[in-house]
Amino acid sequence: MTVRVGEGQHWVASRYTRFISVEGDRGVGGMLYNSYTGALASVSSEEQGEVARLLNGVIETPEDAEGLAGELLAAGFLVPADADELRRASKFHEALKTAGTMHLVLMPTEACNFRCAYCYQTFKRGAMTRDVIEGLKTYVRKAAERVGHLSVSWFGGEPLLAFDAIAELSDSFMDSCRRGGARYSADMSTNGYGLTKEKLAALIERQVRRYMITVDGEAGVHDRRRKLRGGGGTYRTIMDNLRELRSLDAEYTVDLRVNFDEDNIAGLKTWLNELSALLGGDRRFGLLVRPVGRWGGPRDAQLPVCDRTASDRYLWELAEYGRQAGLPISGAVADALMPAGSVCYAAKPNAMVVGTDGSLYKCSVALDDEANQVGKLGRDGTMRLDRDKIALWTDSGEEQDAVCRACFYRPACQGNHCPLYRMRTGKRPCPHEKRKLKRALGLLWNDHVE
Repeated sequence: MTVRVGEGQHWVASRYTRFISVEGDRGVGGMLYNSYTGALASVSSEEQGEVARLLNGVIETPEDAEGLAGELLAAGFLVPADADELRRASKFHEALKTAGTMHLVLMPTEACNFRCAYCYQTFKRGAMTRDVIEGLKTYVRKAAERVGHLSVSWFGGEPLLAFDAIAELSDSFMDSCRRGGARYSADMSTNGYGLTKEKLAALIERQVRRYMITVDGEAGVHDRRRKLRGGGGTYRTIMDNLRELRSLDAEYTVDLRVNFDEDNIAGLKTWLNELSALLGGDRRFGLLVRPVGRWGGPRDAQLPVCDRTASDRYLWELAEYGRQAGLPISGAVADALMPAGSVCYAAKPNAMVVGTDGSLYKCSVALDDEANQVGKLGRDGTMRLDRDKIALWTDSGEEQDAVCRACFYRPACQGNHCPLYRMRTGKRPCPHEKRKLKRALGLLWNDHVE
């Protein structure tokens, strides 16, 4: 419906706006969300009627555009009636291809001290070679002069097995960014077994401020699923490390990832109470629940994965249960709702995965997939790239999918939440947050801190 504000001024609810009524331990209220601007707004029960009136187009005088209506206009929940939002979204998509941010996913080692039941990796190579380390230094030194932001994700294998390489490269990257005027940030996916308080402090000095650590339930369950390479449990060491990390007075965040399938789902709620007793209330530690998938490993056919319906149900049930138990929600949930927040790095032209031998990939999962082997990094810092292969990853989303182009979630996802899934199955890779938007927004509403 059209909203009219004075003579000649017409406004409508944005096609990318959604308003969700929610109810929880904070009472009754609602959440407003716009995928184009990334605006998220908590709506009190007293405001709900007025918000609904404004979104349904009942503005009759210029005065109505002030106050709450003015806030909705400023946040993009309302837009001019003649706004071409589809064109705006297309322009936004194109702008990402020339964005001033570079993202490197670096594997300082492809070895791992764990042998997880659902792992897809083959551990064919060990530590990063000296030629690749020097090539990365040179590449980043030149790149820092032309990009505004360099983002590095430390991956593996288990990256902390090559801590010295991480320290050496980080120091070089930070120096290059200082000289080139680029902003630098870093994150790490680690099993947490070697992340001591001392290691964390050293990494924070090198701007590694966000971590993902996976724990799959109570000790017996976790140790069966995520055991050491030579056998033996890992749970106690990880939990002892987390307890020590909490005592460090520093700015960092840890996404506590819980992978679930039919093997461990039954005991997770009870265990979340235990986890909350250890870490609850410290908002640096956020719960991130995700289903196990068949990611290409040798045991794929035997994995007791949940079907999509069960996965969606368990994911949000466990996240809400954990929140009620006192565990903050991972910032990854809200991040996914932001403009381009659900676009996989593999779909971005300015992102690359670098293996220990200098092999270049778009995706960190399908390392043995020939379509994912897109180039090589030389010692001199040059990247020899196969542009045709890269296009398979970067141009497979909304460019080819009319349903994605028309979707309310388009600016956040752009049809490229997981290009690998689309390439392998031919199906649309809709993210968890889009499929269950009401559950996601309700979770954030209840997790809100005044």
